[in-house]
Amino acid sequence: MTTAMTTPVGRMAALARAEVTLLGRSRGTLFAAMFVPLLLPFSVREAAKGMDLAEAGLSLGTVVLPASIGFSLLYAVYATLVSVYTARREELVLKRLRTGELKDTEILAGAALPAVVTGLAQSLVLAVGCAVLLDVGAPEAPHLAVLGLLLGVVLCASLGAVTASFTRTVESAQVTTLPVVFLSMIFSGMFVPLEVLPDRVASVCELLPLTPVITLLRGGWTGDLSAYEAIGPVLTGLAWTVLGVLAVRRWFRWEPRH
Repeated sequence: MTTAMTTPVGRMAALARAEVTLLGRSRGTLFAAMFVPLLLPFSVREAAKGMDLAEAGLSLGTVVLPASIGFSLLYAVYATLVSVYTARREELVLKRLRTGELKDTEILAGAALPAVVTGLAQSLVLAVGCAVLLDVGAPEAPHLAVLGLLLGVVLCASLGAVTASFTRTVESAQVTTLPVVFLSMIFSGMFVPLEVLPDRVASVCELLPLTPVITLLRGGWTGDLSAYEAIGPVLTGLAWTVLGVLAVRRWFRWEPRH
């Protein structure tokens, strides 16, 4: 065995390479991860055209761009990982991996790497495409955009593992992912920005898992989110991430459900 394979990074990289091969055999999961996030922004664009965005200090680009990245996180990372973790558990892959040198965190991280890389690459492509086609330009506060993207990746990965804990089969993953996907798409500022919602409704929506991510991403491009105003979304996002990690440690299943 090579020295690289005895390190945590080497072991996770080897697991990630194997996962890429397995992921390529699942056409449904691959299609959802690669193409669905590229199609949904067109729906947001049409919906946003009917809103009074100027009054809220927004433009078509600053609505569509964060939503596009949010779709990529939801489908390329979250939904994909629910299917991946469920499939590997039911195939006894996770159980066999635990008998080797890999630690639990390495197994989960290694299996998540292909989905995470896909989500990051897709987000970059969507950001550049929206910036050019919708004349958004470069982010005014790039540190907020980067923070929002990284927070979203970690949050969606942990939520994916949590949801997989309660998913019996890969087929049922299409159902178990619906609450997070639909709640995030409708109430986290993707289709309808919180700025155009009534204050009481917006206050409730701010507490949803993906809302902080969209808020930071939008604030990164508009530059209208001050350091003080960014504290709330960051703390909310971190709180959800910590809850997700604790839930994974408590409920994640390594063997098939009976």
